[in-house]
Order: sequence, then C-alpha cells, then structure tokens
Amino acid sequence: MLLHNMLSSKMGWASPTGPRHEVVLSSRVRLARNLSRHPFPARAGKKVLAAVLSEAFSAAARCPSLKEGARIELDEADDVDRLFLVERHLISNLLASQPVQRGVAVGERDVLSLMVNEEDHLRLQAIDSGLALKEVLTQALKLDNELGASLDLAFHPEWGFLAACPTNTGTGMRASCLVHLIGLSLTGQINSTLEELSRHGVITRGLYGEGTKVMGDFYQISNAVALGPTEEELIAGVTTAVSRLVDAESIARRELSTGSRKTHLEDLVYRSLAVLFSARLISYEEAMQHLSRVRMGLSLGWAMPADLNAVNELVVLAQPAHIQMLAGKALEPQDRDFLRATLLRRKLRRDGMEALG
Repeated sequence: MLLHNMLSSKMGWASPTGPRHEVVLSSRVRLARNLSRHPFPARAGKKVLAAVLSEAFSAAARCPSLKEGARIELDEADDVDRLFLVERHLISNLLASQPVQRGVAVGERDVLSLMVNEEDHLRLQAIDSGLALKEVLTQALKLDNELGASLDLAFHPEWGFLAACPTNTGTGMRASCLVHLIGLSLTGQINSTLEELSRHGVITRGLYGEGTKVMGDFYQISNAVALGPTEEELIAGVTTAVSRLVDAESIARRELSTGSRKTHLEDLVYRSLAVLFSARLISYEEAMQHLSRVRMGLSLGWAMPADLNAVNELVVLAQPAHIQMLAGKALEPQDRDFLRATLLRRKLRRDGMEALG
C-alpha cells in the first residue's frame, strides 16, 4: 500500500521547473557515510547489518528532514517493489539485489532519501529538478548534519569520511546530473563530446547509474573521485561540465531545427508522436526513444498535443515496475508492453485535450 501511494505522488525531480530543465532533468548529490563501530557491509554479518539498519532507521525517525517520510525494509518488499524503487532513483540495483537487512528511508516528493547497507552503511541522497547541484548539496548536507547528531560516523582527520570504495573516500560525495543529449546524438557529436568531458574529471553513465544502459539519449554525468577537492569545488566542476554540455546540446538542437534539416527533424519528431498516440504494444526502450524525440520538439517550442510535464512523467511511469504497480500484479513482457501502450495513448490524449482547452 505504501509503494502504491508513492506511485500516485509527484516526484520533485521529474517536474520541468528547475534551471535548464529542457536538457537537465535532474541534479543529484549522494553522500557515502559509514558507522565507526561496525565493519563495512561487504564484511558484515547479518547481525551487524541488522544493528546498522536499526540504528539508521532510528536516526532517520529523529531527523526533521525525514521523520515524516517512509522507512522500507527491503527484505519485506518483493522483486517488483524493489525494481520500482530503483526506477524512482531511490535505491541502487546493488541494494535491490541484496535485500536482506537492507532498507531505505524516503522523504516527501522523493527529494531526500537514505539507503542503508548498500556498499556503505549509509548513502544519503538529495535530488531535484534541473541544473541545481548547489541547492541539492545544501539539502544533502543538512540531512548529513541531522544524522551525524545521533550517529558516530567514520571520519579520519587526514582522509576525511571513510568509504568502502577508495574513490568515495574524502567528501564521500557523488554529484550527478541526468541530461538529455538527443541533439548531440543526432548530429553525431555525442562520443567526441563525452570523451572531451572525461578529461575534466567527470564520468558518464547510463539511465540508472553505473553499469546501466543509455536509453532515449539520457545520460548521467558525475564527478570521478571524491578525495582532494571540497564539496563546493566538486559541485563547481560538475556544474561547469554540465553547463558546457547544455550549451553544446542547445547549439545542436538549433542546427537541427533550422534550414533544410528542420523538415527531417519534424518528420522524426511527429512520427514518434504518432507512434505514441497509436501503438498497441511498445517496449520501454522503444517508448523512451519516441518520448525523447517528442521531448526535443517540445523544448524547441513546437506546437504539440503534450507538454514537458506529461512527457517527463511518462518517462517514469512507463518503466517496467511502474507498469506492474499500475496493474497491481506481476506481468509478462507482452502484457507490460500492452499496458504501457495503453497508458501512453490515454495520458497523451487527456493532456492533449487539456492543452487545447
């Protein structure tokens, strides 16, 4: 019931309201923290993991930022429930695959959350719309201070916060932005652009993070290491890199939407819109491809029977676990494809009628 309630709630990061939201869907800051009296999760037995989970949830209940939210023990959730949380960017694939004595605390609008017993004892997260890394860092550090008031965190005066992975030691921070780079993809510039970025201390991942696939030309851009620079310096570096990406993407979109190229782009975008309005079976990967193109058309100000809010929402709702949560049961792939196509048609038509008045 709790997760079904989350299904109907609006996620802050999916609203097209933040700075540069036409290209940057969301900004996220994660902080890796460990408890000083316990071995890291990879070396901890069930009793230790249970103790950490209990301490973390008790601390979360006392945090003003999380006390009104939900606390979920993952071994009490089924496979679809855990995948649902992955799709909402609240837990990682790693945490979903090892649910025993693991959990997550989630705040309002999914903006703040706390993973327990993933690679580290604690992974604090703040996520919101647009290019807003400074703002989400402020929220993450506020939660960090609240948790630190009642938990003894592992900290070394020379090395900083201790983490299971050396790349997270120091600040323990991973700052990332989910960016939509369809223009660079269509102009054939995406690989060279991302290779250039890699020389400036940032890395690129797929839609759900490390080891996941790029779909719909959505990429996660984040800092490569956490040791050395301060949190503010790391945020500035990622913000600069993403700002350059946004500028390059904006130029690519303008090039594609002017002169002789415009007709080809219009054909691509409106064909995708027709598929979304008409398909009876559609996979998530195909849906992402067509939603990506329609999203580009909307960002260019083209008149369409949809808006960015609806498209962003469908990027989330069309995911496999979300479709099964809507159905209230596990579904075979073809049944998911059928329900997904139905959802896309109904929501686009409803929103299209509202847009027309």
